[in-house]
Amino acid sequence: MAKYGKLLVWAVALVLAPQIAFAQEGAGGLSNWGAALGAGLAFGLAGLGCGLGQGLTAGNTTAGIARNPGAAGAMNVPFILGMALIESIALVGFVTAYLLIGQI
Repeated sequence: MAKYGKLLVWAVALVLAPQIAFAQEGAGGLSNWGAALGAGLAFGLAGLGCGLGQGLTAGNTTAGIARNPGAAGAMNVPFILGMALIESIALVGFVTAYLLIGQI
């Protein structure tokens, strides 16, 4: 568990390092560190969630087709629709990240 704590500390430090490097005198310093942290989290969690969701969907669909090959045609449309919806949620996270980056 301590290993994950160190990983989290380093991840936060790497997210905030660009803000510290480009801070200007009199501009408020780290006034928008929350936007940078939010952008990083939005981008990372959107990709993570999309990858997990698509992996589970593809794996379960493949397992269902392996058990009942005759149902492959009936599973095709819900599978593609589910993948598209999962991807759209990831795209919303990416757009949110880019909007937050624009505030930095």
